[in-house]
Amino acid sequence: MVFIFHIFIFIFGLAIGSFLNCVIYRLEQDQSFLKGRSYCPQCKCVLRWTDLIPVISFLLLGGKCRYCKSHISLQYPLIEMATGFLFLLIFGHQSSIFNLDLVFLFYITSVFIVIFVYDLKHYLIPDSILFPAIGITFAYRLWNIAFLGNYILAIGLAAGFFLFIFLVSNGNWMGFGDVKLVILLGLLLGFPGILTGLFLAFAMGAIVGVISMLIYKRGLKSEIPFAPFLIGGTGIAFFWGPALINCYRYVFFF
Repeated sequence: MVFIFHIFIFIFGLAIGSFLNCVIYRLEQDQSFLKGRSYCPQCKCVLRWTDLIPVISFLLLGGKCRYCKSHISLQYPLIEMATGFLFLLIFGHQSSIFNLDLVFLFYITSVFIVIFVYDLKHYLIPDSILFPAIGITFAYRLWNIAFLGNYILAIGLAAGFFLFIFLVSNGNWMGFGDVKLVILLGLLLGFPGILTGLFLAFAMGAIVGVISMLIYKRGLKSEIPFAPFLIGGTGIAFFWGPALINCYRYVFFF
């Protein structure tokens, strides 16, 4: 029975991933993703349901539009697969099959995927996705108001630190979108989890930055979107943060 639930969650994740592709594209075109049928970005032909089966349609069509034969970006199946596997990971960390926590984490994961891809492509974090996520996460934390101060502390430390970097550098080292994003991350991780998430984000960003400079001969002033690293660090800290902290303590203090 559990195996069947895993299959269902994965398929559900694939379907949500397909919707997230639509959200990302409509944001790029400044269009509403809540109405209107899906269409080919090149020839504008309205797609049939057989063209929209996650991953499978991409494979059957050979990665090309059925109507104009233009190539379909690998972004589409990759996001669908990533969403499916992430939903499985979240489902595996829950103590019960279906609950409010699961719904919330599916939603936040979807938000993170959109922000991750959009910032990677456009060096921009869409407020229309971020602000509702902050509001919903704050409302979610109100269910356990006794610990709300912990999350407020995390927001103050993270947002204050990022705002300081933004102001000192006049926006050259850190975008204001990242300042707003860490508000959401603080609400999600709390304290001290936010410290782990930020440490991992900066570590991964530094590694990728050095590799980028070595391979592509980029200078120190080259712009690198930081939201993907923040989201990656947050994901690792959320699932494995306590284990990483315990490992650190064991290696350096015991």
